Parts: sequence; structure tokens; C-alpha cells
Amino acid sequence: MPGGEAGGRFSVPPPVFLFDLDGTLVDSVYQHVAAWNEALSQCGISLSVWRIHRRIGMSGGLFLNALQRETGLTFDAPTLAKLSALHQEGYLDRVKSVVPLPGARELLAVLLANDVLFAIATSGAHSVADAALSLLDLPASVPVVTRDLVQRAKPDPDLFLAAAEKLGADPATSFVVGDSVWDLLAAQRARALGIGLLSGGYGSEELQAAGAYRVYQDPADLLGHLEEVGVRPAR
Repeated sequence: MPGGEAGGRFSVPPPVFLFDLDGTLVDSVYQHVAAWNEALSQCGISLSVWRIHRRIGMSGGLFLNALQRETGLTFDAPTLAKLSALHQEGYLDRVKSVVPLPGARELLAVLLANDVLFAIATSGAHSVADAALSLLDLPASVPVVTRDLVQRAKPDPDLFLAAAEKLGADPATSFVVGDSVWDLLAAQRARALGIGLLSGGYGSEELQAAGAYRVYQDPADLLGHLEEVGVRPAR
């Protein structure tokens, strides 16, 4: 039969992957939740923990804007700056308990071994993301885009667009891998296909409603199904 896999005439290169970090590659969502909860308490602001969790994945600035809408409070610039600083301090106090999610390092190692391009795009600032990134054994050649490098964070697409640009890739032929609805909404706006992971605490239906093309439990589960997303590791 002409063409097809046997003939090699229609060989298609593997997709490019744009990974979120917190809740996608490292198990850090609840450290961020606890840090925000502590920061808010220190400033005399009461907010249910579940409401904090639902906003993880946004940038800190968007989180604080949403907080003002939900509470009806208005924070002046010094209070906003204090909350951000307290969150960063609280997260860094907890960072020793952050570990890679199951299969994260193995997944990235397989992609590297098979010459599959990928980048990391996180809503965290570089100073916060650094410790988590160090857990992944990434070579220096892997691009990392943090919040301080773009104008707007998720659900705006800037982080993923910048990550694709660093790889010289078209976002429309890329996969965004994330654990939150904010990742997947940003993926849609970047014209990328979204892959959802349950490891950040969102449900499968929520991720699919936000645009996930496939949903897996965690990086290990994605690793076990790479053929479904266009990667055929060498045996």
C-alpha cells in the first residue's frame, strides 16, 4: 500500500509540548494554597481555602484582583504588595515539601531522549519557580518562561505563546499540558491543543469543559499514553 507509515511518505514530526509547572510537573498546589491562606490571615482577610484553590494557576496579581471582587474589599497598593510578598515567603518556607509528581522526571527524560521539543511556562515568578524547577533535572537547553517575562499571565495566552516562540514552534501545532482550567483556557486562546492532568485537584469534566483534548491522572499516566498524543518513543 503506497504512503502511510510503511511507505514513510506521510511522516509527521512529533508535537511540541508546553508544560505548566505547579500541579502539572511538581506537587506544589497545596503549598501555594497554604501560603496564600497564611498571607491573607496575616493581613486580617478571611477567605475559605477552597476559594483559594480554585484560583491557583492564575498569576498572583489576577488572584488578588479576583479576591477583591469576591470579598467586596478594596486593597491599596501597599497591601497588595504585602500580600504578594507574604505569599512568596510562605511558599518558600514550604518548598522543601515539594516533590516531582509521579512520572514527571521520567516523562521529560523520554521526551528529551526522543528529540521531542518542550518548554515550561509558569504563572510563578522566577524566584518562586526556581526551587521546583531544580527538582526536574532539566538541561539548560529547555526554555522556561516565568510570570516576570510576559505582560499577562493565565488565562491570557502570553506564557504559552512566549514558550512556543522560544522553541521556534507554531502554538497551533503544540500541546499545552496543565492541571487547571486557567491553563486550558490559555491554551485555547493560544490556539494550542490542551492536555489536562488531574494532579492539581480539578476534575476531569472541568478540564474537558475548559478545552482539554485528553485528560490523564498525572505525568506518569501521560507517559503511559504518549502514543495517544502523537509521540512514539523508540523501543
